[in-house]
Amino acid sequence: MSSVAWIRTLQFRAAAAATAAVLAAALGGCTAAPEPPEQPSSIARLAEALEEFGNAMLDDGAPAVVMQAKVRGEERVRAFGVTSLENREPVETTDQVPIASVTESFVAVSVLKLVSEGRLGLEDEVSKHLPEFEGIMHPPGPVTVRQLLQHRSGMPDYTMPLLQQASLRDVLATGRSHREFLALAATQPWKRRLAQGFEHSASNYIVLGMIVERLRGRPIGEVVRSDIIEPLGLRSTSMTGYGPAPPSLVHGYVTSFGERLDVSYAPLHAGDPAGGLVSSVGDLNVFFAALLQGRLIPRALVTEMQDPPYAQYGLGIQRWNDTCTNDFYYGQAGQNAGYGVISMSSADGTRQASFALASPPKPFSSTGNGIVDDLTDVVEEALNASC
Repeated sequence: MSSVAWIRTLQFRAAAAATAAVLAAALGGCTAAPEPPEQPSSIARLAEALEEFGNAMLDDGAPAVVMQAKVRGEERVRAFGVTSLENREPVETTDQVPIASVTESFVAVSVLKLVSEGRLGLEDEVSKHLPEFEGIMHPPGPVTVRQLLQHRSGMPDYTMPLLQQASLRDVLATGRSHREFLALAATQPWKRRLAQGFEHSASNYIVLGMIVERLRGRPIGEVVRSDIIEPLGLRSTSMTGYGPAPPSLVHGYVTSFGERLDVSYAPLHAGDPAGGLVSSVGDLNVFFAALLQGRLIPRALVTEMQDPPYAQYGLGIQRWNDTCTNDFYYGQAGQNAGYGVISMSSADGTRQASFALASPPKPFSSTGNGIVDDLTDVVEEALNASC
């Protein structure tokens, strides 16, 4: 079921309920009106909406769906499907999934921790901290840390030239250094304009990862662990590495030239600051609540993250309309080959939904077959129905 059809279903149900109420009032006589049915709680409405979409994804062939909803201290967590199509073991609510560009929000926190320590400035030019940047990328003008965080640098993305190098199987099976990713990006033209707006490019976060590694003297995965994972006690979050997949990882699949490929824990994403983390829906909710409540970086920097001057993307986080509070939801959505994930939280972190799935193993598309758009629409509507 598409997100539009799903939303129309909700609208139809609401209209039907209103019509029934009007008819009941018009036909009422001397008999006492029946007690109105008990309305489901906010958390129940949110969980039901997410489960309905999850079941539609399973019907469409998704191997696994995992979700967690939280509303003012109440929680619902669900897992459906199997961890892999080979072993058919039931998926658990704490199982890990690759979180794709949701990784950016974690890396942004590590960048802003350096800002809070005075070791990095948002208006600093990249070349101040990475003198080799200009020699690799040949930018048409100065590029700042803020522009990288907001995807406003105009820097070309390495994804398309990467996919043109070899078969999908070989691309995913080959690890690359940060410099190698940038060298691929450098084969593409810059899209720098006088008023450069938001344009997502994974290359921006490759560069940010390099800056963090240069200033901290450690790999980005280790920095994220000490900045975020350990302080918050996140049990299911780690950086992708080389070697076998963790036992608790949900396997994802795509079809390429008629062959079904297991694309889980691809070496391509090892140490990748643009999309290399694996996590669980529970960990994602804990992370975004802590971030929005000012428990990871100073409140002033959280406000900087939340104020996107272009489109709906701030410093490493996205925002959506919260019609319950006339404020915004904050979080991030992302996709890797075989996976889709989103985490969305109210501004105070008290109403949250995180949803992850191993996508139906359809022919591979670099656009993700629209799965992230569907996830975004569904989760935003579900949260807005949980006031």
